[in-house]
Formats: sequence, structure tokens, C-alpha cells
Amino acid sequence: MMAEKRLRFALFGKRFQDNKSTTIQKILACLLAHKGEAYFDRRFYDYLEDTLQLTVNAAGVFDDYNFDVDFVVSVGGDGTFLKAASRVGAKNTPIVGVNTGRLGFLSSILPSEIESAFDEIFRGDYQIEEHAVVQLSADGEPIEGIPFALNDIAVLKRDDASMISIRTCVNDEYLVTYQADGLIISTPTGSTAYSLSNGGPIMVPDARNLCITPVAPHSLNIRPIVINDDNIIQLEVESRSHNFLVAIDGRSEKLVEGTRLKIQKAPFNIKIVKRHNQRYFSTLREKMMWGADQR
Repeated sequence: MMAEKRLRFALFGKRFQDNKSTTIQKILACLLAHKGEAYFDRRFYDYLEDTLQLTVNAAGVFDDYNFDVDFVVSVGGDGTFLKAASRVGAKNTPIVGVNTGRLGFLSSILPSEIESAFDEIFRGDYQIEEHAVVQLSADGEPIEGIPFALNDIAVLKRDDASMISIRTCVNDEYLVTYQADGLIISTPTGSTAYSLSNGGPIMVPDARNLCITPVAPHSLNIRPIVINDDNIIQLEVESRSHNFLVAIDGRSEKLVEGTRLKIQKAPFNIKIVKRHNQRYFSTLREKMMWGADQR
């Protein structure tokens, strides 16, 4: 009988309520039972050791992007998952999302499923879903920080500013100038997030599309538009305050008006570990409460 391979896991998490500490203890017990190695993001490790007073059996602690493992484990909600994905970037490491709150699209393994899910991972009995990523450059240069988004890139007015004008081209062909509070460029993964709350369509994860969704457009005729994800979107922003915000999966940067932005599909995907019994449409129904009788 072949010996089970020693798998290495990088663990990311958010500072959640103390009563959720049983979740991380369950995960660590699973890794220990299968002789897996646990490496911790330093801030998460310090939180577990110092705040929760847990004794964490760590094979190592890492900072930033300095991890080389077989799997990444995100412990939290979809927001925590997005942060973990931004650190994975082009590493190609599959991400396991353990949800400590309500069911999520990305963090889809519930605390009650931890043992069975990790048993399956060690057996190699799981699916990998490939999710497209978009990247942002400004005036031909990469944006400071992480220029990649799994959900969306949004161009937004400053809090106290009036609406902005966003001249939009697709593959150098003029589309329209949006007069709006902002514009969201969403991947299929992000179609159930910020874009959806602004009237954008839901796109299934393997759709090869991007959606351009305006935020509070001045014209009621303006509607979201779905394009192929091999298109390149060019934006130029005018603002009375002479600057604007760009949010990359919620991480905000301030830019000055006249900056030319280019948004396109990144040259890599994010791999998400899914159990064989997980189905997108059932998650969608549950999250959206479709079919629930509210009477």
C-alpha cells in the first residue's frame, strides 16, 4: 500500500469571534490525523496564539507571498477568501474555502463538513473549479499593490464628490461615456457580488465573460453589458474633484483624473477546491433564497 503523501497547507483567516475557534481546531485536528503540515499567515498565527490562546502546531509561519504549499485554506467568509486569493495570485495553488459564517459562493465548506471534506482532499477525491481573474494597469503601468481581482474592479467617485464621467472603449472601439457614481467590471465569480447589487446579471462561474455595470447611472437608459473576456476595456475618468477611486476586490486606491485605465483578463486563473456534492445552482438558490415563500 502506498504511503499517503504529506500535504502542505497554508492557512489564512480573519479575526473572528472566539466561539468560532472550534473551526480552526477541527481543521488542525484533520491535518494532524493525516500527517499534513500547517503553515500559517503570521497575522492569523499571532491572533490564534495571542488572542485565542490556542496552542497551534505549526510547521512554519510566513509573511506576504512567501509560502510554497499544496493547498491554501481560507477560514472565514468570501471576503477572507478574496484576500487569500490575492496572495495566491499566479502560484496556481488550489484554495479550500472553509466558511465560519453563512454559506458562501467561494467559502463553501461548512464547519460541519470539515472532517469529510479534508478526508476527501487527502484521498484526492475533489473537483477543481477554475475562476477567471481580471487585472488593472494605469497609463501602461501596473497599479501599486495587487493589480488582480477575482470578483471585480470598480471605478468610483470619491465620497464627497459629484458623479464622474467614464469614457469607455472595448478593444479601442468607443462604447459610451458613463455619467455615474462609478463603473464595475466584474468576472463571473464577482457577478453575485457588487455588480449584482447594482442590477448586473448573474453569470455562471465557467462563463467566459466580463460584465460592465454602472453604479447609479445618470441616464435610466444605460444598462449592464456582457462582453467576451478576451476583450480589453479602456477607461478614462473625468471628475470635478480631479481624482477618483479604483477598488480592486474592495482594496481602494486613489488616482488622478486623466489616468488611462486598462482592464483585461489576467494570464492565470484561481483554482477553487469543490466537493463532488457541491452544486452551483443549489448554492445560488440558498444564497438568493429563491423559491422561499415569504408570505
